[in-house]
Amino acid sequence: MLDEHTRKAILKLHEAGNGKRAIAKALKISRGAVRNVIESGSGEVPTLTRDEKAAPHHDAIVELYVECKGNLVRVHEELEAQGAKLSYPALTAYCRRHGIGYEPKEPAGRYPHKPAKEMQHDTSPHTAHIGGSERRIQIAGLALAYSRLCFIQLYPRFTRFECKIFLDDALDYVGGVCEVCMVDNTSVIVLRGTGADMVPVPEMAAFAEQRGFEFKAHEKGDANRSAVVEGLFNYVQNNFLAGRRFADFADANRRAVTWCDEVNADFSRKLHASRRELFASERPLLKPLPIWRPDVYRIFDRIVDLEGYVHVHGYCYEMPHRLIDRRLEVRETKHGLLFFDGPRLVATHERRSEGPRRVPLPEAQRERRRSRRAERLLAEEEQLRKQLPDLSDYVSALRKRAARGRALARLRRLRRMLADYPRVAVIKALGDAAHYGLYDLDRVERMVLRNIQGDFFPSFGLGDDDEGED
Repeated sequence: MLDEHTRKAILKLHEAGNGKRAIAKALKISRGAVRNVIESGSGEVPTLTRDEKAAPHHDAIVELYVECKGNLVRVHEELEAQGAKLSYPALTAYCRRHGIGYEPKEPAGRYPHKPAKEMQHDTSPHTAHIGGSERRIQIAGLALAYSRLCFIQLYPRFTRFECKIFLDDALDYVGGVCEVCMVDNTSVIVLRGTGADMVPVPEMAAFAEQRGFEFKAHEKGDANRSAVVEGLFNYVQNNFLAGRRFADFADANRRAVTWCDEVNADFSRKLHASRRELFASERPLLKPLPIWRPDVYRIFDRIVDLEGYVHVHGYCYEMPHRLIDRRLEVRETKHGLLFFDGPRLVATHERRSEGPRRVPLPEAQRERRRSRRAERLLAEEEQLRKQLPDLSDYVSALRKRAARGRALARLRRLRRMLADYPRVAVIKALGDAAHYGLYDLDRVERMVLRNIQGDFFPSFGLGDDDEGED
């Protein structure tokens, strides 16, 4: 079919007195086509009118579309059962032309973004090869709307705790804060409402306020509003995750930062510059990060079980045995778990998300505990040597002969005996014990009590004058 420009050229040449043959030769078209245009006398392209096979069944199609809940395959089956001679492509084309089940498309429009005004955050589920196997993960992404500077991290799950950790890491990577963080209507951040009526969870609103920005959500169904970060996930799936294997999540996130550095430095044909170059003009307008930000952590109350372990997220973390049956406060941070007995930090562990379920105390903590115990033991022994200069050998032997882990308790008990009983009686009993090689402090204490029996526990027996009285 000839276009409107060619039809108008035919009519113009015909009015100038050119014949059909000359016009056809000049425009390289058939003389029949020239003749038809001249006979129509119009330069507009005529509308084709074709009989539609589905037109006689219009009412039935509308009715069946409702009954079959919008399933055109079922509509076609029912029409054939009623005797209609109609192909499935003809049915779907008819429904598109007449708006049956199809909404007219609207232009997406453009969203002009000014520097330092908006950053976009979202998450997306993906499959990655981590720790020797394919597993389902969550990828969190943040992108600046103006410069498109991007940052991603991988997580086994994504809760409000991981969300706050990710945003802190992303803001450190960017080195500043935009006024608004645009999110979708996720329950991790949204308490109620959608779009402009969205109310964030108080915990997340307080977090954003401390960092100097606020959360906003796009309208429901308007996913293009956050297209900057949405487009990032497609690139992550087809580039970062393609063919890469990670030892664990720590390895994956280190390599993700390196990948972001490379992507942000690469030239973008769409942006006509690299993201870093655009960010150079945006960075001076960003809000500076606060000089102090409270650490991100969540708190659990746990009781140390009879085996000396605390259970957190399915993993068993070893505690010092003296804490068995004690209630501890557990603070989970980005890198580890902090265990508090009241206000005192008693143990630390790296946070586990994979690997063996039982986690022993780190050797460094064991070594520190042993060294502190040895220091206390030496200090206690030195104090006793000063109090008992003539029995220093006995004090050393008492420490060496103590059962494993009981030496400090024995020396402290000996100090209590010196404080509770007369010094002369204790020294006499210790001298006898050293002579006979006696190191059982229970027997030594009974010897001390016999030595002071006459002085502190006088006899109250009957006198000689009263022996014969009734």
